[in-house]
Amino acid sequence: MERLIRYDVAEYNGVKMVVVESDLLPPDPAVVVIPLLAGYPVVKNLNPELSLDGQHWVLATRLIAAVRRTSLRRVGSVADQADPINRAVDVLMAGV
Repeated sequence: MERLIRYDVAEYNGVKMVVVESDLLPPDPAVVVIPLLAGYPVVKNLNPELSLDGQHWVLATRLIAAVRRTSLRRVGSVADQADPINRAVDVLMAGV
């Protein structure tokens, strides 16, 4: 099982996804992720635009899901963009 930490970007069936699950949780076969999509509507504080390897992606926050770790391959990190990711999850869960 590949070690994935919060803000890692992993690929699943050609779709890039950001790991948003806390590193403090015990190991589990699944991990919570949010897809990164090109051309997805940008909604302030909910769907921020993120940069990865010189390309721009939109965090599709409402498409949050759990994916089996064995199905994911790590391709990068967006840890330097943690603030808008955290804000988007807060907006999704609490509306603020």
